[in-house]
Amino acid sequence: MPKFLASEKRSLAADPAMLRHLALALFFTLQAPALDLQLPTENHHLFSGKPDKFYMYVDRIFEGEVTKPWEGGSFGFVRTPIRLGQDVVLTKFHEGIDIQPAKRDKAGNPLDLVLSVSDGVVVHASPIAGRSNYGRYVVVEHPLDGHAFYSVYAHLAEITAKPGDPVKTGSVLGRMGYTGAGINRVRAHLHLELCVLMSRHFGGWHRAFSGGTNFHGNFNGMNLAGMDVAKLFLDHRENPELRIQDFVTSTPAYFKVTIPRTAEWDFAKRHPWMVKSDPSSNSPSWEISFSATGLPVAITASTREVAQATVTAVRNSRIAHRHLTRGLIDGNGPSATLTRSGQQLVALITDDFAK
Repeated sequence: MPKFLASEKRSLAADPAMLRHLALALFFTLQAPALDLQLPTENHHLFSGKPDKFYMYVDRIFEGEVTKPWEGGSFGFVRTPIRLGQDVVLTKFHEGIDIQPAKRDKAGNPLDLVLSVSDGVVVHASPIAGRSNYGRYVVVEHPLDGHAFYSVYAHLAEITAKPGDPVKTGSVLGRMGYTGAGINRVRAHLHLELCVLMSRHFGGWHRAFSGGTNFHGNFNGMNLAGMDVAKLFLDHRENPELRIQDFVTSTPAYFKVTIPRTAEWDFAKRHPWMVKSDPSSNSPSWEISFSATGLPVAITASTREVAQATVTAVRNSRIAHRHLTRGLIDGNGPSATLTRSGQQLVALITDDFAK
């Protein structure tokens, strides 16, 4: 452990950012090789074969039928159905999972404590509910195999952790609630995400492409790309040696975007496990593979010459791609182009904006 003079200790105490960096460095140094992962509440019905008791349902009215499908609380394109000829397509992306409370008081308020899913350090806490659709939420950074992943815990009634706090698997972060947009006491739940950080310069992207005030720095939800965390829990239960990196890179790609190569690319530097070719190659471009939800899953050196970000591969579909990719690309069949949203996604991952 490092030793500090008394004056240095006083200086560190006055500098929360330095304390956080030291805590992170300690975790990166002492991390365990295997992923220690657990569900964030007492509700473990994900593993019992009773998904209707695990996921919080959504209220749905479609073609005159009123339903409460639990599927609406799972990850992926699980909301807002539309009919396209003979097909019914769910078009709204849900980036995390919504976990039902296991306990309520007599008034119906949830009592569940919210726990860290793995070892890490709290990097963000948003105690003012009105500053985000997430309501009150916490972000924990997890150093795994030397690389950072981020868990998000949203709609909390209260937060009991603060930035800089080191946490272990199962450490209490707060209590379940129903703060934020679109929920009430009846549908109180924990919204959980597990993500990669897209840019360390999110403030510049936000000024260039978004409006309003960013109260959350780099830990704004728009800068955190979520993976299918429920599938990760299930796969990890089957294979406790599973690494998150391997889980992400095994996610099927829906489309690929080729970008001109630059001398320094921060996202690739921070996620070297995603790079599938020699980073020292002199190729003129990079090809980024994205899942249907916009999660980057692979980066490969490309021999294509491109002047700007260009879709160079897409899954063939008879349904317009915009309905299957949250509007990131448009087109039909084997061809597609980036939409404005897709261009902004590429700008975020490449830091191609005024910082």
